[in-house]
Amino acid sequence: MSRSRKKNKIQGITTAKSEKVDKQNANRKFRRIVKQKVGINETELPKLRELSNVWGFSKDGKRYNPEITDKELRK
Repeated sequence: MSRSRKKNKIQGITTAKSEKVDKQNANRKFRRIVKQKVGINETELPKLRELSNVWGFSKDGKRYNPEITDKELRK
């Protein structure tokens, strides 16, 4: 893996490593609500974006950084 590098100079805005926990919680909430609506035979199901706000996640987006070093591009 010594030659494994990121191809783009894009990184997260904050210091959070990943949004895995936020995504898990959002999908659990979505599946729980869909399961309840299917149980009562409701035909109108919500969309994932209606139930969770991606701007509330810990990483808060990504940005291009032209001054990123080679060390930060290594995986």
